Amino acid sequence: MTGGPDRLPLPPEEERSAAQRAAVAEISAGPRGGVIGPFAPLLRSPELMTRVQKVGEHLRFAGGLSRRLFEMAVLVVSRHWDQQFEWGHHHPLALAAGLDPAIADAIAENRRPARMDAGAAAVWDLLDELHRTRGVSDGTFDRALAELGDAGLVELVVTAGYYTTLAMVMNVARTPVPEGPLLPDLRVGSPDGR
Repeated sequence: MTGGPDRLPLPPEEERSAAQRAAVAEISAGPRGGVIGPFAPLLRSPELMTRVQKVGEHLRFAGGLSRRLFEMAVLVVSRHWDQQFEWGHHHPLALAAGLDPAIADAIAENRRPARMDAGAAAVWDLLDELHRTRGVSDGTFDRALAELGDAGLVELVVTAGYYTTLAMVMNVARTPVPEGPLLPDLRVGSPDGR
């Protein structure tokens, strides 16, 4: 979980290189409207930040996965990595996209949601199995393929990989958490943990 001081905050404008200023201008002109969350630490490598954010821009704003299932996938990855920024930023987006709040609550508690349609079940099952076993069985693959199609299945896996990258960057950088809901601390021995 993110805690402690921000290790890699957004560099002050007067200290940014020309490449950093150009990267900030490009991301600010896009659908994100500015440098938030993981893009502050990634700005240390402006070309990398630009390339990484373009992948996310495609997945989030132009990808073929439904918004509801996309946002559900982000929540699953956020829970897996105990990533509070991603959770706080995407939880309201998931609910606005039609994700059942009970599904979000179950994900926050790191348990399989009780009632899911076939698409949500395909997302949960594939990502849960992939996180736990580092692979996916034929049955899980076949169900996800039937629900999402081959392009949707690939976008789901890339979405998980993309948000895993962002989660790792923010966990290392201790990126501050936005206003919004927080994940319960499930680490063993923590006040909320099991």
